[in-house]
Amino acid sequence: MECSGLEYTFHRGRRKDAGTRAVDGVDLAVRTGEVFGLLGPNGAGKTTTIRAITTLLPTPAGMVRVFGHDTARERTEVRRLLGYVPQQLSADGGLTGRENVELFARVFDVPRAERAARVAQALAAVDLTEAADRMAGTYSGGMVRRLELAQALVSAPRLLVLDEPTVGLDPIARAGVWERVDAVRRATGMTVLVTTHYMDEADRHCDRIALMDRGRIRALGTPEELKSRVREQDPAAGDPSLDDVFRHFSGRGLTRGEATEGDIGDVRRTRRTAGRVG
Repeated sequence: MECSGLEYTFHRGRRKDAGTRAVDGVDLAVRTGEVFGLLGPNGAGKTTTIRAITTLLPTPAGMVRVFGHDTARERTEVRRLLGYVPQQLSADGGLTGRENVELFARVFDVPRAERAARVAQALAAVDLTEAADRMAGTYSGGMVRRLELAQALVSAPRLLVLDEPTVGLDPIARAGVWERVDAVRRATGMTVLVTTHYMDEADRHCDRIALMDRGRIRALGTPEELKSRVREQDPAAGDPSLDDVFRHFSGRGLTRGEATEGDIGDVRRTRRTAGRVG
């Protein structure tokens, strides 16, 4: 997956000369088979970047390519390669776990002859076989998140995109989600792109990390490379953690007008998500 000079501006009203630049010239290359973390403070531009990669936001031709396919010219082909777990809950509590995954199988055009087997395989991959025929509204928070992972996996994606996949979950449930992601990745060679505010998750699971702030990439490398850079630039840092790396490259006081993505509605939606999965 590659972004080349990716830009995105949210315009206000009909004026094309006024708006908020959420993503400001992002160059990014995610290697096949790696777990890549896109980190940064709220308003950094992460979710806007994710939405552009997943074709949910329109971008000019040449800015984003997924396994060689241009998201502007080959939207359908790109979507067939993707699995996506958004921040907000996408599971329907009024359907069983199996019915939720079957719905996604139809949406992503899984062939009818393969559908039942692929649904069963996706549920098994996230350890929900026994609960598959229960209503999703009875699931715990961790189970709901694993169900959404099954929804994303049913199309056998080459690129799995996870936008805050463990928000609001307790440590045991968080670990359970990552165990399933890691198992599927090892079995299939799937590429994973994730955003998270849990630095321990990023440190443990990401092969490489990009730190984003104000719509731009501020640092890129493995967790250990980034920690080494902090030690070199700030000898007083001692033995920095990834939290220290985060603060070093993107720490700042948020003043009026600095946020580049997200608004009070996004905060409310994220809090609702956390409340529902908690």
